[in-house]
Amino acid sequence: MKLILASASPRRAEILRDAGVSFTVVSSAVDETPYPEEAPQALVQRLADAKADLVAARAVGPAIVIAADTVVVLDGQVLGKPRSTDDARHMLEQLSGRTHSVHTGVSLIRLPDAERLRFVETTLVHFSRLTAEEISKYLATEEPYDKAGAYAIQGRAGRFIPRIEGCYYNVVGLPLEHLLAALRELGWTENEPM
Repeated sequence: MKLILASASPRRAEILRDAGVSFTVVSSAVDETPYPEEAPQALVQRLADAKADLVAARAVGPAIVIAADTVVVLDGQVLGKPRSTDDARHMLEQLSGRTHSVHTGVSLIRLPDAERLRFVETTLVHFSRLTAEEISKYLATEEPYDKAGAYAIQGRAGRFIPRIEGCYYNVVGLPLEHLLAALRELGWTENEPM
């Protein structure tokens, strides 16, 4: 059964490729504006569902559509992708020396029967206290600007993170182990050698 990744995220595609999973990519642009008072977990699940629905409506089975959405949350506030250098600096200052959560909503739709599995994975991320100089040097790398929370755990920001509680791949954008278990539950079997 073929897999369709409903995402243009290079990080999600890399996670699957590195795990030896074959898939095709079909991008799925949806309005990611949160609803008033919407909880972060509800937001990521709603957006993952919308992305999966959009791609499933255009796909032909047998296939499983995989969609995901990830947010960084500190003190109940969603930290999206920074809009500017100042915005990125402010996010990193907020994260400095604190623990935040990363939530990824995942939605899978098996075609042609439209069977759906969905879940939200949460990981706690502990950040070291950052100096103003460390933040400035990190901002100069250009790495933070297309990442929720203004950092990439798999990149240079990994040096700022002494530990996490939960799935590392969830912080990158796709909780691999939970995803593979859900795919198997929908009848997918790995057909590539490891």
